[in-house]
Amino acid sequence: MTTMNVSLPEALKAFVDQQVTARGYSTSSEYVRELIRHDQDRQQLRNMLLEGAASGPGKPADDAYFARLRQRARSPKRA
Repeated sequence: MTTMNVSLPEALKAFVDQQVTARGYSTSSEYVRELIRHDQDRQQLRNMLLEGAASGPGKPADDAYFARLRQRARSPKRA
């Protein structure tokens, strides 16, 4: 694991320290890593939504669609 130093104003440092204590993180690094992971997840979701929006209309999710999904869920898995 590599190290990154970040300079924060006192108010932000106090906020980070408060979050570490309140949320049960063991270190401020653990808290920052979690923030970065959440941001990565958010960006990935945003990209998937944009791709879906750009892909054009899909098939309708009607009763037959959900019946097929239920059937697939009940079917034994293939290896």
